[in-house]
Amino acid sequence: MRLLLVILAGLCWMIGLSPIAAAHEVNPAFLELTETESGQFDVVWKQPIKDGRRLKLDPVFPEDCEASPIALEGAVGAVVSRWTLSCALNEGEIRVDGLDRTLTDVFVQIHRIDGSVASVVLKPAAAAFELGEETSSAPLLAYFRIGVDHIIFGYDHLLFVLGLCLLVRPAQLLLTVTAFTVAHSITLGLSTLAGITLPGPPVESVIALSLILLSREAITLQRGGRSLTSQYPWAIAFGFGLIHGFGFAGALADIGLPKDQEIWALLLFNLGVEAGQVAFVIALAVLTAGLTYVARNWLSRGKIAAAYLVGVSGTIWLVERVVAF
Repeated sequence: MRLLLVILAGLCWMIGLSPIAAAHEVNPAFLELTETESGQFDVVWKQPIKDGRRLKLDPVFPEDCEASPIALEGAVGAVVSRWTLSCALNEGEIRVDGLDRTLTDVFVQIHRIDGSVASVVLKPAAAAFELGEETSSAPLLAYFRIGVDHIIFGYDHLLFVLGLCLLVRPAQLLLTVTAFTVAHSITLGLSTLAGITLPGPPVESVIALSLILLSREAITLQRGGRSLTSQYPWAIAFGFGLIHGFGFAGALADIGLPKDQEIWALLLFNLGVEAGQVAFVIALAVLTAGLTYVARNWLSRGKIAAAYLVGVSGTIWLVERVVAF
């Protein structure tokens, strides 16, 4: 009965945090202006979608700018608008109305006809900038934070790491997590830079299925049985890490990468993912050490409860994702 209460408490905790997670998982918007001839810009405006609707964000340009009719097109996780803008964009302000009512950012890039590129990141607390104050590094650095957010608020990836921690000894943990890291870095790079992709729904379903497998293996091990995953944890971590990498790539594709800086943006995103992953593993290690010190008898029960939490969550997500095909 106590075990059941622990599981239910964990599920309630996750459900209770889901609105926060959903808010943080909203991808940034992207505004790109490319000068095709003097005083003429092609504009690409990518608005993220949340709960089936695009965020109410509207870019506003200096008063002397004239815009052509807007053409809309669909994209995965976003709505893309295209139009042309007639003005020099040498002075004045660019702002995004409605940004202060969201938790997302806006990446802005201005490509000049002379080959120069100016960039800035707009945030809810700073939704405007003066032309001429752009930088070249701000959007790149933002990819690191996006990577951290994606792993910390991506419960399926975190629960997979939790499942691995339940299955391996401390001496094996470094090799196992490294195998997972190397694997998802490979597929993230191949998908983003080489265009090798898999359909999103099957990938997300296999990720959910991987949680069910780890849950079953962890419960078997905690009850004294033999676990194949615990014998070859690095191989399991590497295999499923390849699939998780395609999941990371899908999230990154929704955002887009800055032109001529794809490799740096990808590297920073991946480093952000790894930083969040390491922070999570350290937090688990501290929690386990604390339980071992103050409540050793509860440690085994806590591990079984955590394994059930991984499995129940994976089952729920698997059903949701298969139904969404």
